Amino acid sequence: MEYLLVKFQESRGVIIDGASEGMTNQVLELETGFHSVTLEAPPDFTPELHEFILRKTSVISPKVISFEKA
Repeated sequence: MEYLLVKFQESRGVIIDGASEGMTNQVLELETGFHSVTLEAPPDFTPELHEFILRKTSVISPKVISFEKA
């Protein structure tokens, strides 16, 4: 398993590969491989989407991506 931390200034649902998978600012557990991540509405954030390959992470050292308020 791999680990991802999606940062945003407020709590917001996280959509990974088209499905709701948790909340921002919490470590999420995912399969190794390619993923696309966005946030739930309203669309008041940037970038619109992050795409990346997730590998070589741990619960204490997750991949960190950030969204900013637009």
